Amino acid sequence: MTSTSTPPGLARFNALEERAAYAALHEACASTAWVRRLLATRPYATAEDLYAASDAAMAELSTADLREAMAGHPPIGRPKEGDGTSAREQRGMAGASEQLKAEMLELNLAYQDRFGHVFLICATGRSAEEMRDALKERIGNAPEQEREIVRTELGKINRIRLARLVEEEA
Repeated sequence: MTSTSTPPGLARFNALEERAAYAALHEACASTAWVRRLLATRPYATAEDLYAASDAAMAELSTADLREAMAGHPPIGRPKEGDGTSAREQRGMAGASEQLKAEMLELNLAYQDRFGHVFLICATGRSAEEMRDALKERIGNAPEQEREIVRTELGKINRIRLARLVEEEA
């Protein structure tokens, strides 16, 4: 395949030295197992090939791998200082009322007590109310059910972050 048919950002990613590619992928997802699986199948001819590899790697993650991935995500409504990615993804919380922010904090803590990890949702494009409602709905889930929902949500986040990586201009 010629470089003209591979998106420039994807071509750049494919050409990265292993350590730099690892760092780029780890920024998208904190799971070491996920990163290694994606590195092992480079280069990618199309962005869809990369997304399919990401989806396949997500499906294979163990509970411990999922926990490692979730550890890279701050709680909804509290992005880490200087973390532009999380702030951008959680933009829906930016204009929330103080009452709603306090409610989210309380719900996040209850969720974390119940499941032992942060509430994870693909926040991109969601309002603060939508995230709150999803949290309220999911807090009653069985742990096994919630783990699979988290896997799905993490997969969505990874696809968005990978798209940003491969669509970057030079």
